[in-house]
Amino acid sequence: MHANDQRLSSIQAVFDYQPDALLAPGNDIPSFFPGVKVQVFHGFDSGKKGKYRIRGNFDLYCTQGPTTTRGFSQQKEAIRKPWFDVVETGWSKLDPLFQLSHEADEYRDDRPVILYAPTFSPKLRSTYALLDEITRLAMAKDWQWLVKFHPKVTKEEVDMYEAIEGDNVRVIYTDSVQLLLQAADVLVSDTSSIISEFALQGKAVVTFRNRKPESWMRNVIEAKDVAEKIELALSPDKATLAGIEQHCNDIHPYKDGRSAARVVDAVESLIDSEGRHLHKKPRNYFREWKLKKEFKSLGYKI
Repeated sequence: MHANDQRLSSIQAVFDYQPDALLAPGNDIPSFFPGVKVQVFHGFDSGKKGKYRIRGNFDLYCTQGPTTTRGFSQQKEAIRKPWFDVVETGWSKLDPLFQLSHEADEYRDDRPVILYAPTFSPKLRSTYALLDEITRLAMAKDWQWLVKFHPKVTKEEVDMYEAIEGDNVRVIYTDSVQLLLQAADVLVSDTSSIISEFALQGKAVVTFRNRKPESWMRNVIEAKDVAEKIELALSPDKATLAGIEQHCNDIHPYKDGRSAARVVDAVESLIDSEGRHLHKKPRNYFREWKLKKEFKSLGYKI
């Protein structure tokens, strides 16, 4: 948050504020809060389960590109009395990615910059499998490694990589991930939505045991093959670049940095219409009870 942002720190404050709309990057939002409920997403589809699940929470899905638009539109068409809209706006989170910042210079280097950004999911993460190879490459190659962990990473994983920090390895703690994406020449990851975020810049990625590897990725099964794939990714061929471009057009064709403005337009349009074209949203009593219980456990009064 910025210093001048207004923060509503209680349930009562939300009701007193009486928002016209609530925008959520997560999959849940309290149905008992006032205002239309808008899903703005926290990541691209990385092959994990539940991306297009309709939980009955939202009045509007502001989708990132043709892929997610198709996914949610198909769900809407399958519902006899749909209660939500699907509007393709682009992903507002990425607006800063298409506005080059000099702040990224902090992470740039005269050497090739390799960003390692693993997922936190225990079944998909690569932190343990790649530790020895990244340690070896840090000594054998004149590359600058930037290591950025997911917020849910374990302390043990952080400690492992902090232990190999040096001239060629930096563990980065920042919320401004876009700066790292801009600064890096190649991304190394596993199964994470950050892969697509990075590729939107027309840069190549190396994936380790990706759950659903695509042709434009340099996917490896064994850690020993990572170095070779990084070398190829530093100078991608035309076929790889064409594959990246096609993928980006499918997931997020917007590079004007105005996705947030389109989200606002979509929200205002829904509010102005008062949802007259939509059916009544079904009540999910169990999920509502579960959310209330979670809020109470955090000390909020409902």
